[in-house]
Parts: sequence; structure tokens; C-alpha cells
Amino acid sequence: MKRILVAMSGGVDSSVAAYLLNQGGKYEIEGCYMKIWLEETDVFGECPWQQDIDDARAVAEQLGIPFRVVNLIDEYRARVVDYMISGYQAGITPNPDVMCNREIKFGAFLEYALNEGFDAVATGHYVQSRINHQGTTELWEGSDKNKDQSYFLALLNQDQAARGLFPVGSIPKPELRQIAKQAGLINADKKDSQGICFIGKIKIGDFLQEYIPDHPGPIVSAEGKHLGDHQGLHRFTLGQRKGLGIPSNTDHKFYVVIAKDYQKNQLIAAFEDPSTPRLYSQEVVLRDVIWNGPPIRDERDTLIKPRYRDPSQQARITPEGEKYRILFEAPQRALTPGQIAAIYDGERLIGGGVYESIH
Repeated sequence: MKRILVAMSGGVDSSVAAYLLNQGGKYEIEGCYMKIWLEETDVFGECPWQQDIDDARAVAEQLGIPFRVVNLIDEYRARVVDYMISGYQAGITPNPDVMCNREIKFGAFLEYALNEGFDAVATGHYVQSRINHQGTTELWEGSDKNKDQSYFLALLNQDQAARGLFPVGSIPKPELRQIAKQAGLINADKKDSQGICFIGKIKIGDFLQEYIPDHPGPIVSAEGKHLGDHQGLHRFTLGQRKGLGIPSNTDHKFYVVIAKDYQKNQLIAAFEDPSTPRLYSQEVVLRDVIWNGPPIRDERDTLIKPRYRDPSQQARITPEGEKYRILFEAPQRALTPGQIAAIYDGERLIGGGVYESIH
């Protein structure tokens, strides 16, 4: 009987994942809560980690499975927080959620599980896993398209994917809630979390100001007209509209960030419009591409999710050494270096990479 360590966050998704695996009788199940960095320091106020641990432990007791807490604070700081801070310092916009899945849930946590004698880990991701006729693991979009989280697993390799179980990936969220209620789980009505504590509870700018000094400078138009002032370029991302501190015009058009000039320390803004220069682009170059299965070797058509919750877009992918050039069929808004593109064949996730440059 395979031993499975279930990552239990205290939320209903991972709780139902543990419940379903335990029901089948195929596996020996244990629950585990991952403690990560900010939960210990709590420097930004409320982060309900203790309640989450209590909820996860209570569900484990209801299910009659062992429960443990693993401390991954150091790993999280080194692999996710430092990555995020260094990215913003370098002028790019990193994606900590994708990196957390690759480096923590299917990195440090998976390593811990294997060292403890488990065969695999399970999570509450809305992703479907299938074994193909060649014996390799394929990752597919969750059946509930409003909840699909396959994008966040875009940088997993085959070894990581093969060690993951996703019991709720084929269940619509309303049905999952009903399963939790019928099972009498104590968190059946618990609201979904808004993500990692420091992302969900505070503004990213407030977090970054603790680690990256402000460097005030001007906000200018594409023509160089002074529009206002900013506190630091790291506080803004391309396409951002809220929080610029620049009023709209009499036609109620709003300014949006279209570029950052680090040499002049200028934030460049323009009124949003489909014809706004530099806001829309069709061509990008991806670096650090990871394939879950055989890599693409030749130019071909594919589907790309430019960012989480975006629908898949028709695109042409062309290998260029270790990098890949993507030509979208339609212009995409505010693609940003450092963010992640997820690559699909239909609804099957086949890989992902980091935007290196936007053209």
C-alpha cells in the first residue's frame, strides 16, 4: 500500500483531497501542514496560520489519519521570498505562486515526504493527472474551469508531476463543498484563502518596502510630459492602472503603466487604449523553459496561457537554442518580463517558461 503525505492547508480543497484518498482504502494517508516564512515573523499583522493549523489538525482527527507539521521557513525564504525580492530589484515582475509550487510544494515538501518514506504527495489543486500509455504522467486542466490551477504547475518537471496526486481536479467546486458537508468536515463552509499570507493580506508594495528602499522619481507621458511622482519603480508593473496617483482626464480615460526607464528612474504612463504604444504585444521570448514530457523541437502551433485566469491563446512557438520565441495570433495586454507563460496542447499542460523579453 502506497504511503501518501497530503498537504493540508486548513482549507476545504485539501481537506476533501485527504478525505477522498482516505475513503478509497488504496493508500496509507497522513496529513501535513507546511509552515512557511512569514507565519513565524508575522511582521505585517494578521496571518491566520494558527487557525489554519487547528483546522487541518481537526480534519485529520475527523478522518482518523495521523497529522504532522513541517517547518519549511528557511526553504521558503531562500527559494521563494529571496527570488521575489531579487526579481523586483532587477526590474522584473516575478511570480511567487508558480515558484512556490515548484520549489516548495513539489520541491522541499516533496523531498521531505520522500525522505520520510512516503511514495507521493497530494494537494488540493484543481488539476487532473493522467498516466498515458507510455507510463508518464500528464497534467490536464481542472474540470471546473473557473477554478483550474494548472497554470501554477507550469514549471513542474516530469519527476515532480509523477509524484503528485490531485484528487479534487475532476470535481466542480460546488460539488466539492457538498462532499465536505456530507462528510461533516469542520471547515466545509470555510472561505477560500486569498493565497500566501503576505500576498493575500497586504499590498505587495507594502511588503517590498521592507526590503527594497524607495527611490522616488517622476511619472512621465510617452512624450516626456511630467504627470506626477512615484516612490520607486519596483512598486509598479506593466499594465497597472490603479495606484498611480494620476487623475483621469475629462473623458474619464485612465492612465496605465506602459514602461519603466531605470536609467532615468522614470515611470512612463499613457491613457489606456488598444492603440496605446508598448501596452500590447504579440511576440515574446521565453527562458528557463520546463517541459512535462518531450520538449518541442520544431516550430509549431500551440496554446499559451499568458497569465493566470487568461484563456488559452493561439500562438506559434519556435525553438531558439535553449529559449523559445512565441508569436501570439492576437496582441496580448501588458506582458511582463519575469512572469510565467504556460504552454498547452489542448487542455493538457505540456510546459512553461519565464518571459525574458517582450517585443
